[in-house]
Amino acid sequence: MTAKVLSLARARKQRDRKARAAQADANAVKFGRTKGEKQADEAAKQKSGRALDGHARDPEDGS
Repeated sequence: MTAKVLSLARARKQRDRKARAAQADANAVKFGRTKGEKQADEAAKQKSGRALDGHARDPEDGS
């Protein structure tokens, strides 16, 4: 009986990679925003940008 040689460093890295992926999935559920929320924020950002640009003062030609 010969056992398969196992790289402990590789096994540790795989275990850590799986743990990080699980944590990322949990964070996506906990802190993620829905598509509607993202679109609403983008629309509000564009609206405020247009309002700000619309109220910009023209540079005066000071002579």
